[in-house]
Amino acid sequence: MGFLTIQDNRLSGMTVIPDDFIDYYMPRANGEFVKIYLYLLRHAHAKDVDPTPSALADIFSLTEKDVLRALRYWERAGLLSLTFHNKELSGIALLSVSPNLKVTQNDPEDPSMAEKEEKKQKPLAQISASRAKELKDDSDARQILFFTEQYIGHPLSATDMRRILYFYDELHFPIDLIDYLVEYCVSRGGRSMNYIEKVGLAWKEEGLDSVKAAKEYASAWRAKYFTIFKAFGIRNRNPIPDETAIMDRWLNDYGFSMELIKAAASRTVKQTGQPSFPYAERILSDWHQAGVTSLADIDKLDEAHRQQNGKPAGQSTSSRKEPKYVNFEQRDYDFQKLEQDLLNSQNES
Repeated sequence: MGFLTIQDNRLSGMTVIPDDFIDYYMPRANGEFVKIYLYLLRHAHAKDVDPTPSALADIFSLTEKDVLRALRYWERAGLLSLTFHNKELSGIALLSVSPNLKVTQNDPEDPSMAEKEEKKQKPLAQISASRAKELKDDSDARQILFFTEQYIGHPLSATDMRRILYFYDELHFPIDLIDYLVEYCVSRGGRSMNYIEKVGLAWKEEGLDSVKAAKEYASAWRAKYFTIFKAFGIRNRNPIPDETAIMDRWLNDYGFSMELIKAAASRTVKQTGQPSFPYAERILSDWHQAGVTSLADIDKLDEAHRQQNGKPAGQSTSSRKEPKYVNFEQRDYDFQKLEQDLLNSQNES
């Protein structure tokens, strides 16, 4: 594949992140997709930059297929225009951003992933501007806006006001439940309205309609965190916000059972000698992409990995020599390479 250039049809000579991208596109997109889009923005005018799928895969520790999936996602969203030559990507054009989301079609290589992304395209949970104006003299609504600003530590934007009032006006949360919702999120390090909205909508799906029910639910969820901590051998401290966010992803976004998370924790400690959440995330992300739902699925992946590298079933891979060339699929499940990548990233930081 030849050298790939990026063509920018927006303003030139600067890196610009449009407000509409932050407000409408970023909250709905996969985190890896956002990273790739921002990288393209940053290097649109840079010389000697090679943004081929292979290069991007190395930069972000992804597969080429993941990179192409991200580019196709942004193309469907109307933010990129891709050009192909002999079925290989030959050009990327950055397009203007508007709040009119366009991602509606499935990715032919991964329909299940596309469906998950489509579910994220729901409108933001907020009341209309006209309804917000009607509530300006509502004492309860004013109280909600006041204590929310006090908790998060800064004035609310007009959009944030409409989002927090959605729980009051549309979902009919009691005022004390909204108070506890915001307090709960801030106490866990989540001051963004995106995070508050995500937790609040989860509570609604669980049918929580009182502070008592929310506290009981939060207590049960907290118990899951400490179960995972125990699997890593962590004791005598509480999870920090970054750790709870990762564990929420394992439990909610990936939908993994505690049994599978424990298995990943065990492998992490065995390979690294320490409770590394980033390392475990790499393992569980790979399992998620491979469609793992049980320990038996992990055994099948292990067996396929042994056969792929010339090891008979049941034989230890601890003394296996790495092949001279490792493709991306192999790299994703190569725990020794995962460990080296992690150590290198720690040394660089």
